[in-house]
Amino acid sequence: MTSSPTVKRRRLSAALRQLRLEAGLTAAEAAKRLDWDPSKITRMERDEWKRPAPHDIRGLLDLYGVTDERRREALITLARESRQRGWWADYQDVFRSSLPDFEAGASMIRTYEAVVVPGLLQTAAYMVAVFRGGQVLNESLFERHVEARLARQEILSRRNPPTLVAVIDEAALLKNIGGPAVMRDQMKHLVEMAGQPHITVQVLPNSVGAHPALDGPFVILDFPSPDDPSLVHLSTLTDSLWLETPEEIRRFTLTYSQAQASAMSPDESVRHLLELHGKLQHE
Repeated sequence: MTSSPTVKRRRLSAALRQLRLEAGLTAAEAAKRLDWDPSKITRMERDEWKRPAPHDIRGLLDLYGVTDERRREALITLARESRQRGWWADYQDVFRSSLPDFEAGASMIRTYEAVVVPGLLQTAAYMVAVFRGGQVLNESLFERHVEARLARQEILSRRNPPTLVAVIDEAALLKNIGGPAVMRDQMKHLVEMAGQPHITVQVLPNSVGAHPALDGPFVILDFPSPDDPSLVHLSTLTDSLWLETPEEIRRFTLTYSQAQASAMSPDESVRHLLELHGKLQHE
């Protein structure tokens, strides 16, 4: 499993908040005792920082009365490792959220898509058609965005890849993005990806009608360590939203399970994809 500095930083933020609470201090009180800006600890605990300083962590551990050397070293090491740059740092001009960071550290990714094929399963030609359809990129930027998304997909071919379960609304498969040739290659690619042991593709047929996931696409990320709670990612045209409360996770997990139960089985989905591929060959 490839570790994500972003996941480690999130874990460190949660650990520091818990230690402060155990010490009986408010964030303002702790900051005052360390002669820090009043908002600094709040930003740290909300994971609104980029490169945690081991020196700051030592100061907090001293203030919170953490004397166990193994625990101290574990948290300081976590701070050091969370300062590392992931591959996605080279594409900060492209990615609008930290989703690639968290995908890199996830053990399972569950995604539901309503109108397009999930990004992790798109072909390069399909990506270009999607970006062109959005009419928000200069022609010179297409290559950069495609390159970034292809790099993001490499988590699926690495050693010990995450499990990917993708529920795709049939409407996304019937939308003629890029023309018949692009869609034909995309259907073939989905079949090939679904043949890998760590990837499951399920088609949610139009015949189902209304279903619990009609509100829109979302991604649920689970992580290998119990210290890293699950996350839900929602994306809009201009922003990204992260949800992480237990109630929010339960709600989206239930919605995903219901959508998955309404979808075709994995085998049925592959047969349907092959049928769509065959129809596209005559167009």
